[in-house]
Amino acid sequence: MTRTKSEHFDAVYDFLQNKCADETTLADVLDLAEILARTMQRFFADMDSAIYRELRQIAGYIESLKREIGVLKANDIKTSRIPAAGQELSEVCKATEIATNTIMECAEAVMAADGRDPAAYKALVEEKMMMIFEACAFQDITGQRISKVVATLQLIDERVSRFAKAIAAKDSGEPGSEAERAREERRQRLLLNGPQLGGPETSQSEVDAMFR
Repeated sequence: MTRTKSEHFDAVYDFLQNKCADETTLADVLDLAEILARTMQRFFADMDSAIYRELRQIAGYIESLKREIGVLKANDIKTSRIPAAGQELSEVCKATEIATNTIMECAEAVMAADGRDPAAYKALVEEKMMMIFEACAFQDITGQRISKVVATLQLIDERVSRFAKAIAAKDSGEPGSEAERAREERRQRLLLNGPQLGGPETSQSEVDAMFR
């Protein structure tokens, strides 16, 4: 008949209560050792079961973490996605700079042109306006490039968000490294009310009035 731990301890207690030191024999000691051995056997069996459950949970968590790391594809983000997005933004900056310079040069040429010859002035204006229209076509290409960058950022956000959810990460709200903290502090010191994202932009007339 299998005894519980409580019954084993009760048996040990009763044995010690009912026996005096002078009356204890070798057989009594062996009986006590048997009782203690059974008690400890059950104790270690329960402990082994608890440890096994804990190890199974840890193993399951590690396996889940391995899957999420695989989905994250950190090397793909580092070596492919982010460099590609940087190249697209670089091309956007170049195209914008070229178009801006072309438009400004055409505008300066029109403003500096001699209007005493109407026919020549008209031809010059038409030529420069056509160049301006062609320069403005950069918007279509840059729009496509920026769409690629936005898609890349969305992909990275989805992967990182899923990974953070899997490991139950909590955002402390603080930059991770010294370099990040320094950049954040500098950004806060130099914070200006620049272009808004769909917000209340400052009109040009208000800027002109301030300078006047």
